[in-house]
Amino acid sequence: MSKYLFAGGGTAGHVNPLLAVADRLTDRVPDAEVLVLGTAEGLESRLVPMRGYELRTIARLPFPRRLDGAALRFPQRFAAAVRQTEQLIRDEQIEVVLGVGGYAAAPAYIAARRTGTPIVVHEQNAKPGLANRLAAFLTEHVGLTFSNTRLRHGRVVGMPLRREIESLDRRASRAEGLAEFGLDPDRPVLLVTGGSSGARSINRTVNRSAAAIVGAGWQVLHVVGAKSDIGPSDLDGYHVLPYCDRMDLAYAASDFVVSRSGAGMVCELTAVGLPSVLVPYPVGNGEQRHNAKDVVDAGGAVLVADGEFDQDWVTFQLLTILQDRSRIADMTVRAGSVGHRDGADRMTDLVLDAAKHTQHGVGHAPDGSGGAPRPASTTEEA
Repeated sequence: MSKYLFAGGGTAGHVNPLLAVADRLTDRVPDAEVLVLGTAEGLESRLVPMRGYELRTIARLPFPRRLDGAALRFPQRFAAAVRQTEQLIRDEQIEVVLGVGGYAAAPAYIAARRTGTPIVVHEQNAKPGLANRLAAFLTEHVGLTFSNTRLRHGRVVGMPLRREIESLDRRASRAEGLAEFGLDPDRPVLLVTGGSSGARSINRTVNRSAAAIVGAGWQVLHVVGAKSDIGPSDLDGYHVLPYCDRMDLAYAASDFVVSRSGAGMVCELTAVGLPSVLVPYPVGNGEQRHNAKDVVDAGGAVLVADGEFDQDWVTFQLLTILQDRSRIADMTVRAGSVGHRDGADRMTDLVLDAAKHTQHGVGHAPDGSGGAPRPASTTEEA
């Protein structure tokens, strides 16, 4: 039996790709065992056991942003997490460590380096995080989601997608999707979502503009997030959901989307060929704006700043798009032209390539590289 350690998590955007690769790896290598390293606070604490994988936890250690008591304690606590992970790698005889970012990834990368275990990296965002930038100097097995990501040794593999998204035939599943959400088959559907946590500014604007959108002949499927204060509406054609656990059917039912531009959302929309208006989250290092670049450049999406997405923008911009069915048809084709459905397979190829070099006795090289990469398109960090 071969054992692999998959590290990372925190959000669904990190956990879902990790689980997609775990599923594909165990499909292709039936005797493979995947252990997942995460934190007790992240979504992995619920999603990983639900999928049938064993979760091992370490302390949640945000990188200090200011000099305070937590910053002074960080080096000692980080070193303890690395030692704990080292012991796990040795005890379980882990062959390969895959990191996807998140709090557990950095200790896993350092522990893998110290034990001579090959490292594989998947970077989901166009702007890579600190842990993955570090790991890219420790391995040549680096998978990227977006072509504009600058990361050492990176090659574009796309986003590992959930199986139900990867295999979705929107046309064949449309009737099921419309029935699932009680939608009218004679009216086009606008899907609005801010991700699993919702998006307050998008929610507010769409809620206030719902009558105008419905009046233009559309119906709205609005996933507001479990913490939103927007409740059910009496407006015919305006359907409000606190959450949606069948996004595949929501995509199948929809003709156009308004959403944040998190990496997972952008990749799912392009994989299934849905045109969109993307409203990047305004906080952070700007990665959501960069995530949208490929599909916006291709003409499959329109980018609008969070502060500009108001009722006037909906009235004069969004409704203009929604009333132009030929433009929507063209955007649909263009969105699909940049999508990848095989990200899980391509990341699994990287993991198995690293494992192959381990079996050949070169995986535990002192430089931690895990052997030479397979030929692929690369982008180098300047």
